[in-house]
Amino acid sequence: MLRAVLDANVVISALIQPKGPSGEILTRLLEHQAFELVLSAEILEEIRRSLTYPKVRRYIRLLKEDLDAWLVSLELIAEPVEGRLRVDVVVEDQNDNKYIEAALEGRAQFLVTGDKHLLSVNAYEDIQIVTPRQFLALL
Repeated sequence: MLRAVLDANVVISALIQPKGPSGEILTRLLEHQAFELVLSAEILEEIRRSLTYPKVRRYIRLLKEDLDAWLVSLELIAEPVEGRLRVDVVVEDQNDNKYIEAALEGRAQFLVTGDKHLLSVNAYEDIQIVTPRQFLALL
């Protein structure tokens, strides 16, 4: 089965546009376990923090309780990684390295993102860095 790390921007996009590529990826994960999600505490924290931003919240039509339950379900099906590995691959935005670190630690084949800094890396070791649309085509 495919293993993937999802960038926080993919998760946020899924909540804003459930019918878009990111939304379809999350639907296939949550309803059909179409792939194994690799998740670190650092990534989960970025998702939670992003969801508190007013510019994000105004587009998400879920009550806080429903959003919390949705995040818990995401956490429950994810393969957690400890987040001990460190790499220096994305020099333009050091904060993006956490996604590659989680993918390496969790033996993920894919990192799914819309982030231009990560996408410019293209691949690292055995990890393909792809857009949501590209990943959806593989599911």
